[in-house]
Amino acid sequence: MAQKPAIPKGTRDFLPDEVARRTYIFDTIKSVFKSYGFAPIETPSFELSTTLLGKYGEEGDRLIFRILNSGEKMKKADLEALQSENLARFANSLAEKALRYDLTVPFARFVVQHQNELSFPFKRYQIQPVWRADRPQHGRYQEFYQCDADVVGSDSLLYEVDFVQIFDQVLTNLQIPGFTIMINNRKVLSGIAEVSGESDKLIDITVAIDKLDKIGEDGVVKELKEKGVSDKAIEIISPLFKMNGSNEARLEQMKSFLKDSEIGLKGIEELEFVLNQTKELGVERAEVVFDVTLARGLNYYTGAIFEVKAHDVKMGSICGGGRYDDLTGLFGLSGLSGVGISFGADRIYDVLNELNLYPEDTNAGLTLLFANFGEKEAAYCMKLTKKLRQVGVDCEVYPSAVKMQKQFKYADNRKVKFVALIGEDELNKGQLQIKNMESGEQQAMTETELLHYFKA
Repeated sequence: MAQKPAIPKGTRDFLPDEVARRTYIFDTIKSVFKSYGFAPIETPSFELSTTLLGKYGEEGDRLIFRILNSGEKMKKADLEALQSENLARFANSLAEKALRYDLTVPFARFVVQHQNELSFPFKRYQIQPVWRADRPQHGRYQEFYQCDADVVGSDSLLYEVDFVQIFDQVLTNLQIPGFTIMINNRKVLSGIAEVSGESDKLIDITVAIDKLDKIGEDGVVKELKEKGVSDKAIEIISPLFKMNGSNEARLEQMKSFLKDSEIGLKGIEELEFVLNQTKELGVERAEVVFDVTLARGLNYYTGAIFEVKAHDVKMGSICGGGRYDDLTGLFGLSGLSGVGISFGADRIYDVLNELNLYPEDTNAGLTLLFANFGEKEAAYCMKLTKKLRQVGVDCEVYPSAVKMQKQFKYADNRKVKFVALIGEDELNKGQLQIKNMESGEQQAMTETELLHYFKA
C-alpha cells in the first residue's frame, strides 16, 4: 500500500488562490520599500554553519536547521567529541552548512564580502524564506518568509524614523485596521541592568522581561531568580513592569530611574528623538508606544528595538527589528552601523485571512476561456489566443470537445470572467459569442471587435 503523502510539520502548501494572496502582500511591501529608496538583493538559502552559529544567542542556535554532510565529508565526523560527550562539537563536525535562520546575519556577511562593490549608506530589501527548528503552533512555522529592509553605513536616527513610517504605511496599505508599533532601546535595557547592579546579567534580564506579556510578572520574577539575579535587583526592576501613561510620561519616569546611568540616558535621548519626529510626521493607523520591557531575544541589537502587533487577532508580533551597531564586525568589518526591520509575511497572511481583508480582485481568475467544439474550431481558437496574449490578455482553449456542462463547470472553478463560444455556425459567419460569466450576458463579436474589446 502506497504511503500517504505528507509534508513536515511547520510547513505549508499554497494553492493558486493562496499564492495570489501572498503575492499581493509581497507586492505591497515591495512597493513601499522601493518608495523609500531600498534596492533588492538575494542570498543563498543555506550558509556555512560558522556564519550563523553564535549570532542569535543560545536559544537561537538551538533552532538552526543543520544540513548533514554527505559523501566523503562524513568521514570527518569528530568521534572523539562524541566519546567525550561534547555533543555540540560533534554536531558541528557533522554539519558544515545550515539553513539560514533569518536574513540579517546573511546580509551582514553579504556586506562584508561585497563591501568594495557597494555605496554606503547601503539600503537593501530582501524577500526570501528562512527556517527555524521551532515547535510548530498557531502563527509559528518552521519555514516562513521574511521581508526585510536594512540600512548599513550610517548611525543617523532618521532611519529609525523612516522605519516607523514604513511599518505604518505597509500595514495601512494592507488595510489592517489597528496595530501597535512598540519601540524600546537596548541602551535603556543596559541602563536598567547597570542601575540594578547586575550589568553582567544583561542578557538574562532582557530575555526574562521580554516575556512579560506571555508569562506575567510572577513568571518573570521566577525566571530572574532562576538566572541568579539578586532579590535586591528584582526589587529595583519590578516597578518597570507596571509602567503606563503616555510616551512622554514613560520617558520622564525612565529619566528618573536611569539618572545614574550614562548609557541608559543616551538610550532615552535616542528614543525621544525618534518618538518626537514620528509625532511631528504623524502616522495613519499605528499606535506608537514606548515599551520598556521590549527586548526581543536576539543578541545583536545595540540601539532601537521595534516590534509590531495587530489588534483583534490572537497572534504574536507580525513585524520587528532594531539597530545593530557592529554586526558586520562579526565578519571582520568593524565600525559599520546598521538598522533594519522585518515583516513576517506568513503571520501577516494569517491576519489578513482571519480578518478577511483581501481586495476582491486579489484572487482574479482567468480572463478568457475558449470553449472547445471540435478540432477545426479549436485550431482557430488557438490562433486567437496567440493574438490576445500579445496584447496582454490571459486566455486558454479548453483541451477537449466534451459536453458544455463540463466546460462551464471548469470555467466556474477557475473563476473565468468570459467564455468564448465558437461553433461551426460562428466559424462560418466569422463571429463568436462572448459570455460574461458574472452577469450571464452574451454578445456576438467579430475577431477584430474581440481584440479591440479586450485591449480596451
